[in-house]
Amino acid sequence: MAVNRVPVLKRCRSLGIEPQYLGIDKQSNRKLMRSGRKVSEYGQQLREKQKAKFIYGVLEKPFRNYYEKADRQAGMTGENLMRMLEMRLDNVIFRLGFARTRREARQIVDHKHVLVNGKCVNIPSYQLKAGDKVEIREKKRSSARYKAENGILAATAGRVVPEWLEADTENLTGMVKEAPSRAAIDVPVNEMLIVELYSK
Repeated sequence: MAVNRVPVLKRCRSLGIEPQYLGIDKQSNRKLMRSGRKVSEYGQQLREKQKAKFIYGVLEKPFRNYYEKADRQAGMTGENLMRMLEMRLDNVIFRLGFARTRREARQIVDHKHVLVNGKCVNIPSYQLKAGDKVEIREKKRSSARYKAENGILAATAGRVVPEWLEADTENLTGMVKEAPSRAAIDVPVNEMLIVELYSK
């Protein structure tokens, strides 16, 4: 499996995004250096695609597959694409506050800590649907990783759970109430530029 080893803060600076969107509280001490050159239309489209891929931790080939699926669905292709990225299992674990970052959420899913509708799922890209119940396995719930003073729940206590999800942090369970609308997705990505890039 390919692993993205790019330094996170350096990549955030180059893409012009805040580390908080990845669940990282650190701030870079370096100032964002912008050259005076005007970015071309293609450059802007490419940057939006790179932002979406980096935030959700998706590589090029799977991202392209998401776009093709979104294009075949009814409705706006860009909105469908963002919805599919949000409904990934690793992203939902992050949104529910059961992981500090999306990378940690991916690891939690990989390590078979997560049940979806009572069945163990260890595929981070698993697509959830409205009505799906997500929970951390019972024998993992009491581990220090989640419940310690410096554990995940303490670190994510102030995180706002989106309205399309329902979280029970005490029992480490959650539910997908509905598919998110574009307005409910607080990611700084202009999906229309991604659509324009792929439809060339």
